[in-house]
Parts: sequence; structure tokens; C-alpha cells
Amino acid sequence: MTDKLKMIPFSPPHIDQKIIDEVIAALKSGWITTGPRTKKFEQQLCDYTRAPKVICLNSATAGLELLLRWFGVKEGDEVIVPAYTYSATANVVIHCGATPVFVDTNADTFNISVQRIADCISPRTKVIMPVDIGGLPCDYDAIMELAKNSAAILNSENEIQKQLGRILVLSDAAHSIGAFYQGKKIGCHVDASVFSFHAVKNLTTAEGGAVCLNLPAPFDNEEIYRALNIKSLHGQNKDALAKMQKGSWEYDIVEAGYKCNMTDIAAAIGLVELSRYDSETLPRRKKICELYQQHFSKKSWAQLPVFKTDEAESSYHLFLLRIKNISEQQRNNIIQLITEKGVSVNVHFKPVPMMSFYKSLGYTIDSYPVAYDNYAREISLPVYFDLTNEQVATVARAVIEATEKILDPKTVA
Repeated sequence: MTDKLKMIPFSPPHIDQKIIDEVIAALKSGWITTGPRTKKFEQQLCDYTRAPKVICLNSATAGLELLLRWFGVKEGDEVIVPAYTYSATANVVIHCGATPVFVDTNADTFNISVQRIADCISPRTKVIMPVDIGGLPCDYDAIMELAKNSAAILNSENEIQKQLGRILVLSDAAHSIGAFYQGKKIGCHVDASVFSFHAVKNLTTAEGGAVCLNLPAPFDNEEIYRALNIKSLHGQNKDALAKMQKGSWEYDIVEAGYKCNMTDIAAAIGLVELSRYDSETLPRRKKICELYQQHFSKKSWAQLPVFKTDEAESSYHLFLLRIKNISEQQRNNIIQLITEKGVSVNVHFKPVPMMSFYKSLGYTIDSYPVAYDNYAREISLPVYFDLTNEQVATVARAVIEATEKILDPKTVA
């Protein structure tokens, strides 16, 4: 068995002296929880995405749930989500007491099928939550059109829902910071978009996330930002910065909120990451994906991922390779052989209806054949800043050798 210490890892973070120095500066500043660096990071994300307002939190998951709760999603409501996603997308719906309505995905891009969304909209639908799998934006114009056309059947049950007058579109953009849709960076195309800054993401804060607020008039995104800050800090009407003002110690608890604020230590990492994201991180990730494309393009068994369409360009978060005409077990055997060659790979994702908890609720993967087919044939290859061209070649060679050992010789070319 290959010594794990010698393996090519799947997705380690790029931590260099610039990040270390900024984290040390944060530690020495006296502000290690939410403070000036978090607020600066929020403003820089506003500038980067062109979203009217951004709130940073301790995870993308927290951002998704806070938006659902702000909108008043509750028991009896339905939220449309793709079957092909990480469990967090559906878990937050469960947390709110609502019902996830899973829909199948596209065969080419892994993203949610707009037609299947249309088929599943009902008077109980409160939110559509598309997911940018691998960093490729969904068809947001078409999804927003569906949401706007829902006004006639929407059962609005609170003042916020009545004010919007249609289904809310909440994008799980965990993978897609820096991606483009219709010529604009992700973050300003739908009502709200949520990024993840987890350790394996393109842009990391170790743990963290951000919500880009883009609610239409007459909503005040600044007012929503303040409301979400309260929800993210126990329902407290003043944060630590506000309480530090002379004579401003007193605060109130105006609701039973949560605890999911971002720390300045995390924001310190994010500030460095964002400062070089377009100039260094994205170009390198794009180059790695292009090299993989070159290695696999002549293999008839390889179904290459889509990174660019007429409407969108990916953030190059994942290289989602699919092997044509294989079973799930064959895919698993290929992964085992790749691992034995000293290369770490992954699978994105096991569809949520296949998970034990969701099966216990009555969901079955048989209802989502495209999602299952994509999953059963998919292998995610390493993509990270410090991956060298030589290592890319090593990964590709390991994948090709493992795949062609498992495939029927008649299909290999």
C-alpha cells in the first residue's frame, strides 16, 4: 500500500507567509472574533461581486439557513433543491421544519434541471435553491423567470413573503465565487447567493461563508443585513464593535437567534485570499483543468466536465471526470486502483436521496436517474494552487492506467 505521506493530496489549502503574517496581525490587534477585519472583508466582497450587501458567517450552511428563516420558511412549506448536491443544501430545509423537494439534474453539467423545477413548483413552494456544482453557474435567468411566474400561485404567509410576492431564489453558490454568468460575477443574479470558504474551497477562511444580498426594491438590503447580523449573534441588537463605543455597553436580545458569526482570524485569511484570487488563484486552477482536458481529450471513454458555456464560466473548483458506460462498482474499483498509485481522488457528490436519513423519509434515488448516472460514473481529480504540472501528469497517468485496467479492452481507445 502506498505510504499516505507520499500521496498527492486531493485539495490542501494554500497557506503561505502572507496569510500567516495577516493572522498574526489579527491576533496581536486584540480583535480575534468579529471585528474590523470581518467588516473589511464584507465590504471587499461587496466590491468584488457587486452585490448591494454581504454578510460573512462561520459557514455557507449557516448562511442558507439564516436566509430561509428570515423568509419565514417553516413546517408545511416546500423548498426545491437538486438531488445532486452536498447534504447541507437539504439539511437546512429540514432544520426549518420544511420539506425538501428534490429534482433531477442536467446530463451534461451536473446542475439542476430547469424543466424539473417547473414540474415541481406548487402553492407550498417558498424557495428554489439551485446549486452551482463544481463552480459552473446554473441557468439563473430561466430560474428567476420561473420564480417571477409563480406569483399567481404563491401562498404568502408573512409580510416578507407578501412584499416579495413570488418564490425566493436562494443560490447555493458554495463552489462558485469568481465564476461568471451573463458577463457578471456570481453574487448579484438572484435574491441571495451563498459562498463557502471551507478549507477545501477556492477561497478559504478555514471555516466560513458569506451571503450576498440582492433583494429587489422595495427591500432595503442594508436593513436585511442588520437583521441577519442580529440572527447570527444570539438575537443581540449590538455586536462587539458597537458595544465598545463609549457608554454603549448595554444591549438587548430581540429574538432567540443563533451563533454563526465570522471571526477576524478567519477574515484575515480571507482578505489575503481575495486580494490575489483573480490574479493568481483562478488562473492557476483554470490552467490545471486545461491540462487535465489535454490529457483526457483523446480518450473515448472520458466524459469531460463543462467549464464554459455561452452564458457562464466556471470558477474551476472541481474537475468532475466521468467514465462512460461503467457501473458504480466499476467506478469504485477504479478509485481504489488510483489510490494505490499514490493519488487522492474524491466523488462529488453522492446524491442526497441515497443518504440513510433521507431514505428513511421515503426518498429514493430511482426518482432521479440522471443524478444517479452522473454520480455512478464520476471521479473528482485534485485541483489546488500548489499542484504542479508534473503532478497533474502523474494524476492523469494514474487515472488512465486504472480506468483502462477496469474497462473492457474493446472500449479502450
